[in-house]
Amino acid sequence: MNPRPPVLVLHATGTNRDWEAARACDMAGAAAEIVHVNQLIGGERRLPDYRMLVLPGGFSYGDDLGAGKVWAILLRHRLAEDLASFIGEGRPVLGICNGFQVLVKAGLLPGIAPADERGQVPFQATTLTRNDSARFECRWVYLEPQATSPCIFTRGLSEPIYCPVAHGEGKFVVRDDSALDQIQAQGLVALRYAGPAGLPATYPWNPNGSVANIAGICNPAGTVFGLMPHPEDHVLPEQHPRYQRGERGGLGLALFANGVRYAAQL
Repeated sequence: MNPRPPVLVLHATGTNRDWEAARACDMAGAAAEIVHVNQLIGGERRLPDYRMLVLPGGFSYGDDLGAGKVWAILLRHRLAEDLASFIGEGRPVLGICNGFQVLVKAGLLPGIAPADERGQVPFQATTLTRNDSARFECRWVYLEPQATSPCIFTRGLSEPIYCPVAHGEGKFVVRDDSALDQIQAQGLVALRYAGPAGLPATYPWNPNGSVANIAGICNPAGTVFGLMPHPEDHVLPEQHPRYQRGERGGLGLALFANGVRYAAQL
């Protein structure tokens, strides 16, 4: 067992949550390194040398072709084999906000469509599109872990996570009802938006209109996980927006701790 497993926080032009993601991983017991995607493509860094991969939030390549689309294309065509091997070996992958969009648009989530020998999938079963409010949403939300999910990042979590969202294209939608049924039947929904004190997760608690209040999903193995909110923004009690009024709890650090703990056992 490696007591501080090496974690790669992948950077691309326009991502801006790298440092926060790396800090959360370090706090969870990892040795995180921020690496530009071009360093992987050029061979300066090697994906197999890391135990866990994190795709952070931001606006990769300006989201010029849609949120995360350019970065997803880059991963599919330049790093597909390395990613397929990394995931095939059971090494955990976490995508946050823009990183979640990338995992979905690269065909790595939800992982219900059969892939070819290079890890490519013929179509996207899901995507993330413009918020129902038609504007950028920046607000704190509650996330309810789903006990039936195989997700290794949410394993054993029962208390809601409280953290912010910051996105304009975060609405989770599915290709058709059959895809939604399959995702839910396999327990691939790892997190759902929830209202406070048991209230329904209507707007603003579901900030984007995601189908079935889905905030985060995983692949069938539970090792690839993506979510739109930012758990890395609430890893210290002092980061709670009402900390000075005595409110505590809902830290997102547990998600990173679970991932790092799993990676350390590989």
